[in-house]
Amino acid sequence: MYKGLRITVIIPCLNEEQGIEQVLRRMPDFVDERIVVDNNSTDRTADVAESLGAFVIREQVRGYGRAYKKGFAHATGDVIVTLDGDHSYPPDAISYLLEAFLHLEVDFLNASRFPVRDRRAMSFKHKFGNFVLSIAMSLLYFRWVRDSQSGMWVFRRSILKDMRLDSDGMAFSEEIKIEALKNSRVRFAEISIQYSSRLGEIKLNPWRDGIHNLMFLVKKRFQPRRELRSTEPPHA
Repeated sequence: MYKGLRITVIIPCLNEEQGIEQVLRRMPDFVDERIVVDNNSTDRTADVAESLGAFVIREQVRGYGRAYKKGFAHATGDVIVTLDGDHSYPPDAISYLLEAFLHLEVDFLNASRFPVRDRRAMSFKHKFGNFVLSIAMSLLYFRWVRDSQSGMWVFRRSILKDMRLDSDGMAFSEEIKIEALKNSRVRFAEISIQYSSRLGEIKLNPWRDGIHNLMFLVKKRFQPRRELRSTEPPHA
């Protein structure tokens, strides 16, 4: 626990055998629940994660958002922290983020990768794409967000029940922030972290995913509100 709060860390993984070992070895001891969502990997990701004490859930249908929604349905902590399994986000910064989360008295804290201090961590093409998507999101939702595509967040699990999370793909990262921003009862903030070069293969297709995410932003902004989908696990 961390200052009376039960902490769950959720890590979606697709062939992250190399990175997940480093991530879990650097995980703070106060984390109560380490959930690794194996998104139909073909390597030893699940075996490595289980050997290091993580609770591994398997999601056979591939998709970044799909993996996260599976993880959310099994989380039991008061606060959820997310990060990728490729070791690009710093596990040892979790205490720093939790301190900021509590000090700022927010419900959703986005960990911005900018400014990127490690030149090897992100190419100019990726920086430009992130800038365009963050500007688009900020203009569409009237709230400045520096890193709309960040995959590291800290938030209260209780706010999930008020979120409509439709994306099963990479657009999920921007969608969960949009849902937090749109809710007047959710206090949102952003803080910078150190971002590093990933370990293992790159899955992101910058042009395809960038265009898809931009189209998703526009579609979500103007589509009618529908009934919420529950992220809670089904009852027996």
